[in-house]
Amino acid sequence: MSVYGQNHFTWNGTLRDLHGSYTGFCTGRGRPSMTATLSSSSGLEVLLSTLQNVGDVESTLNILSVLDELLSAGTDRRIHYMIKKGGSEALLTALVKYGHTFSPNYTILIPLLHLLAKVGHKDRRIGMKAEEAGAVLLTLNLLKHNGQHARRTAACLWVIQVFCSSVSTANLIGENYGLDVIYRLIPQYTTKHLHAIKAAINAFSALLCTKANVCSAVSKGYISGFLWLYEDWHSKDNQDVAIAIRHALLCCLLKATDSTAGRQAFLSQGGIRLLYQTAQTCLLSKNLECLVEPSVQLMRKCLPRIPLPVTSDQSAYSFLLPGTPAFPDVSETPDESSDESDAEEAEDNHEANNRDYDDDLETDVNKLRLPPDPDRPKELLTQYSCFCPELSHDFQELDLSSETGDSSTASSSSDDEVVLLNKDRTKTTAGRDSSTSDGSYSEMEISSRDMPAAAHLEACDFHSHSSILGTSPGFRTMVRGAMGEASPCQREDEQDNEEDGTEEFYHHTIIDRLLERHGAGIPHHDPKLYCAVASKTKSIPDFSILAFPDFWGHLPPPGHQPMAPRKPNIQRQKVFEDIQRFLKTDDIINHVVFDLEDSNLQCQSDSLRFFSKFESGNLRKAVQVRRYEYDLILNPDVNSSQHTQWFYFEVSNMAADVPYRFNVINCEKSNSQFNYGMQPVLYSVKEALEGRPHWIRTGTEICYFRNNFCPAQGRRRTTFYTLTFTITFKHSEDVCYLAYHYPYTYSALMAHLKILQKSVDPAKVFFKQQTLCSTLAGNSCPIVTITACPVSRRWKDLHQMRNRPYIVLTSRVHPGESNASWVMKGTLEFLCSNDLVAQSLREAFVFKVIPMLNPDGVINGTNRCDLNSKDLNRQWSKPDPLLSPTIYHTKGFLYYLNIIGRTPVVFCDYHGHSRKKNVFLYGCSIKETLWQSGSAVDTVGLKEDPGYRGLQTGTQEHQEMGMKFCHSLLSVTKDTRILYSRKLINHIDLDHNMLDHKSHNCFEDDEPPCAEEIEYSGGCPTLKGSDLDSDIDSNMAHVDDDDDKEHNAQKHQQDSISQSQQSSIKNHLFPPQTRQPSVDTPSERRDLRNGLSIAK
Repeated sequence: MSVYGQNHFTWNGTLRDLHGSYTGFCTGRGRPSMTATLSSSSGLEVLLSTLQNVGDVESTLNILSVLDELLSAGTDRRIHYMIKKGGSEALLTALVKYGHTFSPNYTILIPLLHLLAKVGHKDRRIGMKAEEAGAVLLTLNLLKHNGQHARRTAACLWVIQVFCSSVSTANLIGENYGLDVIYRLIPQYTTKHLHAIKAAINAFSALLCTKANVCSAVSKGYISGFLWLYEDWHSKDNQDVAIAIRHALLCCLLKATDSTAGRQAFLSQGGIRLLYQTAQTCLLSKNLECLVEPSVQLMRKCLPRIPLPVTSDQSAYSFLLPGTPAFPDVSETPDESSDESDAEEAEDNHEANNRDYDDDLETDVNKLRLPPDPDRPKELLTQYSCFCPELSHDFQELDLSSETGDSSTASSSSDDEVVLLNKDRTKTTAGRDSSTSDGSYSEMEISSRDMPAAAHLEACDFHSHSSILGTSPGFRTMVRGAMGEASPCQREDEQDNEEDGTEEFYHHTIIDRLLERHGAGIPHHDPKLYCAVASKTKSIPDFSILAFPDFWGHLPPPGHQPMAPRKPNIQRQKVFEDIQRFLKTDDIINHVVFDLEDSNLQCQSDSLRFFSKFESGNLRKAVQVRRYEYDLILNPDVNSSQHTQWFYFEVSNMAADVPYRFNVINCEKSNSQFNYGMQPVLYSVKEALEGRPHWIRTGTEICYFRNNFCPAQGRRRTTFYTLTFTITFKHSEDVCYLAYHYPYTYSALMAHLKILQKSVDPAKVFFKQQTLCSTLAGNSCPIVTITACPVSRRWKDLHQMRNRPYIVLTSRVHPGESNASWVMKGTLEFLCSNDLVAQSLREAFVFKVIPMLNPDGVINGTNRCDLNSKDLNRQWSKPDPLLSPTIYHTKGFLYYLNIIGRTPVVFCDYHGHSRKKNVFLYGCSIKETLWQSGSAVDTVGLKEDPGYRGLQTGTQEHQEMGMKFCHSLLSVTKDTRILYSRKLINHIDLDHNMLDHKSHNCFEDDEPPCAEEIEYSGGCPTLKGSDLDSDIDSNMAHVDDDDDKEHNAQKHQQDSISQSQQSSIKNHLFPPQTRQPSVDTPSERRDLRNGLSIAK
């Protein structure tokens, strides 16, 4: 315990002395004696009251000692209790009383200031209270007159630092030249009075919480002065004894650069170069590691903002919406739809655009409203009856076994039974990118434009993969899957064919030979069928080229892929490399090697070549920064300037065993699983032709952090983030594809549905694919019905089939969440399989599946929105039939099921999540639960299956998730005969019973903090052991020579008491169970009571 003015302090002695000396004083004012007060109120209140009224030095020091001992021995709870009891006001009153004298008594003032700093540090209104008491300028005046006394100076500085928690107080100190007074206290390098110097720096930093003080500091050249001081202390502190001072200087600079003026001053004075050099020195010593992080944060913060090297913030793709002008100006009104998925919404519900959605998840039963009425007349809902063919089909084919294959519902072509619900709507085919050569959608060109090269390839020796994967334009066209035009970097003059069908002949010959020689044999995938389906897919830029992975197919790699380990301080390393771009420009190339908007761009012979103009592709621009480093810019969603996260592109012309760094520089999400072990996916054409057609997780040195890029036109206050990763390609002259996640295109879905349609037994499985509606671009949105065919046409069997409950599944409303499509793929394949669980589910339910709610977004490579630049998942409340047709008609179909008494027992929408691991489930809110079932059980909590923790989930795991979800549906069946049939019980593995699948709650913020700071706008990292309380305790233990006489003159003796008696008094002063009434907040007013002013 620190003792002021005494050697042997005792609890009972202090209270006895106080009681004996001041009973008369207390009673003389009409107040009860101290003994009476102790019985009616806590001893703390007595001490605080006495502190404000006592007059002699010895008693005041005793009270301060008691208070300090109580607060030091306890937790923050004691300090907050003292604040509630008026402790801050009592200390401020005492400060004014003892400080506002002609000759202040520093024997009292120093411990008083120390205690005030400790208490005020926890009092959020200490600044306003100090102004109210007139203590602010008094403390500044004491500081001015004690610059030569380090101990007194430090005590005043800590109090000023605490007062600056109030902006008003900080401005008051600044207006009275507080910055100048404190700045003069910070010397060049020295080894004396380090605690006082650090206190001065921290107090100056605290004053910079206001814009006015920052502007004043900048105008007076203090930013330059602090840089000079830091350089001086860094260069002379060879023994590392002043690390805390250097750290405090960096923190002060971080605070000063919160404003634009501060950052400009720091930049103009060479701050980045200085800190870069000093940080490199600090990296050589483990003791100086604590200085590296604030240096890096400061450099990142002050790097000049660089506009993205694009002509416009708007997407390179535009689409003319129905009812809009021919040239809409969308740049002035940026889209404000949410950046997050539904699950992420719970984390970011502060966004204004999410308020309606959050209100819909109301959890307060007292605020619930009645269910909303349908948004359309019931008469319009009858049009959806065609999507329940199982209710009207007569199943005549069951009696015609010889014609089952020809007449079953499963074999009917969906193309012949398209139901256009919006047939009165004008077909919108004019919303095409301006670069489109013709005015209508054309079938995909799947023929080579380089006929000599294609003819030469036909005669190639296919066993030589190196010759196949050369730079031949004809072959590169072929490896893109559809034999379309050559890469923009390898343009050849087009040669028109005089004979119709020649190109198609060559194309089919090459494809046939390629498949015959290297046929992958991917389950549920047919490359020829994929080409045929893709040729009918309508895109804004009229894609004429297929990506090879989509054409060829994908097999999951063997085994699981664990999360990739993160290299320590990898982000710091990458940031240093980025800072070198600003400091050292000799090796910077900055050459554009790919531009989605410039097809005439010429590439350097030794640079990588990029391409993304294919279905689901997204890469707007590629810039070669250094020889083996490339900045990649993603294309915003169509008709929008936002939502850049999804990428999928081709890269070629690489050298083997060379590390290439890729920087995706315009990501928008504030964090990503790339910071926690996730890797991008890569597909190698060479590997595929050698029998390994795998999308694999790849990349090293992966991190995701905020950068210094800004929108090109500066119309949005957007923060961009960099995803950086390094890839070492296995083969030279390979053609590879990189993607954010495993791509799953619209054409892949449509081809998959056709294959599933042919795979089922039409006598057992009722499989019906129809078109729910047409999208804005004219693509069909499929809806699939899956259930079991009745055993016979007898009334009993038909009645059972037509009274099965319904389950509705939807997916891919957000195009960038491709993992949702892979889960849906697993669900569809399982429901169509011969598995006994699948058979039982088909016999128990009718499944209505809409596997892709946003086909146009998927096709055109958007991340979040449809062609209308809106998040379709935010349109459910009032969907527009013209602008959001898929949502409008899905909602209409759900309404229809409700009015015919077939409300789904389960509705599940499949999503992906960019910032959470594993597979998890959000249930309904209380509101929806009450509406549907009358139960007040809150199921909105997040449930998680822990089985995939620690893995990078691949397509195999995704499809397994879809299968397991189907297993879980057995628990909702009401037909117990199906659930407990002997065949099914024998089929289920009792050791892994899917009916008793274990899950646990998953908290919203269960992801640990990133190992490195993603943002650079936060506060300065705290130096271990350098908090305010530690600094004050150190100063209290240290007695300057100037204070020795004052200290020794106040020593006296007191009787000792037992430890149990001390504990008894402590408990009386701080009752453990006491209601703590709040103290009235004093009114805010300027500190002009004493008329004090500090002049220069």
